[in-house]
Amino acid sequence: MSTETISHQAGSGSGPTLPTAPCSVVWSQGHAYVLEYAGGAARWVGLDAFGRPTALSPTALERQGWTHRRDD
Repeated sequence: MSTETISHQAGSGSGPTLPTAPCSVVWSQGHAYVLEYAGGAARWVGLDAFGRPTALSPTALERQGWTHRRDD
């Protein structure tokens, strides 16, 4: 993979798809999210802006945008 940032912006309709391997990490709105499977369903788990645990569905994460690298 190149050093270029791969990202997906909400509504773009094209671009990379979210990873599907367990324990994959992506960044969204400055926060890291880790993919986990619970009860057969995938969810992205991370912390919100207040440090509280939060979980997003793959669809919700696609909607708000994500990247493989942290954007400072």
